[in-house]
Amino acid sequence: MSAAFELSHVSVIRPGKVLLDDVSWRVEPGDRWVVIGANGAGKSTLMQIVGTTLFPTSGVADVLGSRLGEVDVFDLRTRIGFTSTSVADQIPPNESVHDVVMSAAHAVLGRWNEEYEAQDDSRADQILGELGIRLLAHRTFGTLSEGERKRALVARALMTDPELLLLDEPGAGLDLGAREDLLASLELLAAVPEAPVLILVTHHVEEIPRGFTHVLLIREGTVVASGPLGETLTAENLSRTFGMRLEVTVVDGRYSARRAAFGHRA
Repeated sequence: MSAAFELSHVSVIRPGKVLLDDVSWRVEPGDRWVVIGANGAGKSTLMQIVGTTLFPTSGVADVLGSRLGEVDVFDLRTRIGFTSTSVADQIPPNESVHDVVMSAAHAVLGRWNEEYEAQDDSRADQILGELGIRLLAHRTFGTLSEGERKRALVARALMTDPELLLLDEPGAGLDLGAREDLLASLELLAAVPEAPVLILVTHHVEEIPRGFTHVLLIREGTVVASGPLGETLTAENLSRTFGMRLEVTVVDGRYSARRAAFGHRA
């Protein structure tokens, strides 16, 4: 079985700065990955390559069976879902949540003169139901809380049935309740066998939903460790990632981390 994507010895270099340094990473169909690192670690650069909006300076990037530099990336991008705050900022505040989701079928932000079929309407309803937010369907986007917006954006990213879904810090700026609601939606999604490959970028282990299978830890553009979540997200690896001694706790499938007490080994 071919990989969903594979990066081989990928580097991204800009004047005076190495953004990624010799990164190799293979993700299989059905995987649910979390990418963890501090600010400036290279997470966003990594997502730009996987999302086909940035080409590596060196190395090889194969995404959904196509090699960057040898394929029309505009066609390839239609098979990739992406959520970020930049998308939210472009959505008209008076647009209904149902239409925010459905308009992804035409790759537009805000309905205009597009024609939609009955299957588009039912598809949007289905996704909202699967993520547990059907009650938001007739609310306008501008009236949503930050947490509700994040869940609506995940639904929109799923509208076109992507093969790969990139979630770039979906928990950023959320309070505790909103974060837990978002994680509940992502846990539902992760449990669906037909769901796309999921890549979640975060700074915080507390934001890892149950059902995610693998983790990649990155620091200063270099991979610290990658592999199955339970084996790889250790105190030692997390401490190396953030440059401080940390302790990791797992309770009922949910992770937490804190600085190790003075005198204790991470």
